[in-house]
Amino acid sequence: MVMALALATASGGTALAATCSNSGGGYETWKSEIAAEAAAQGVGAKGIQALMATSYSKETIAADRNQKSFKYTIDKFMQVRGADTIVKQGRGHKAKNSKLFNALESQYGVPAGVLVAIHGMETAFGSYMGSTNIVAAISTLTYDCRRSAFFRPHMMAALVLVDRGSITANSTGAKHGEWGHTQFLPGNALKYGVDGDGNGKVDLNNRTDALASTANYLRKKGWKPGQGYQKGQPNYAVLNEWNAASVYQEAIAIMGARIDN
Repeated sequence: MVMALALATASGGTALAATCSNSGGGYETWKSEIAAEAAAQGVGAKGIQALMATSYSKETIAADRNQKSFKYTIDKFMQVRGADTIVKQGRGHKAKNSKLFNALESQYGVPAGVLVAIHGMETAFGSYMGSTNIVAAISTLTYDCRRSAFFRPHMMAALVLVDRGSITANSTGAKHGEWGHTQFLPGNALKYGVDGDGNGKVDLNNRTDALASTANYLRKKGWKPGQGYQKGQPNYAVLNEWNAASVYQEAIAIMGARIDN
């Protein structure tokens, strides 16, 4: 069962780090191991309690093993994802919220079309933001050996978000633990989250906060205000920072241009 075992050497001797596994049988034991690591990194009581309350998420593992749409051609991908509907509805969202999008472009340099396309692609403009427990999903992916190293920082961040009250042990999101209108992984939410509506709290289930955070993320990842975002243009590469699937990047660029024009 155990696919990876790491030893961490500290000044007081050698300590056994949490293991990963490709089956759920050892999850309860793993929680105790990873909880000790989290506490050592400064995660507080609420975060640890949230971790210990989780169960192995079979739905998350099933989703992680079945991401076929990213292997489609661009035409098939856009058809399956409902690109025409996203563009049509997106133009309406842009027009209805022009003041917000103008302010975001002025502050971050990211045009409305890109933000609207991401919003539509990720959650159908907030109509479905997921029903999977965030902490359970991200903890399961950290426990799972396939991409444990990638998800571990996001798991620790999720526990910090619980400590801060940004999310709770019961907060829900997408199958991989993404949170809010534009589906931020917890580590990105912690680092790039913005209080867009100025109420003193970053809440990615709030549309304004989520869109501002998305614009902030893209800008911090290298977005150049006033430059294009189609293939071969300066900002196209930044879309890779949002999603590594080339077909997703191309779809956002195409839909964004259609919404903006």
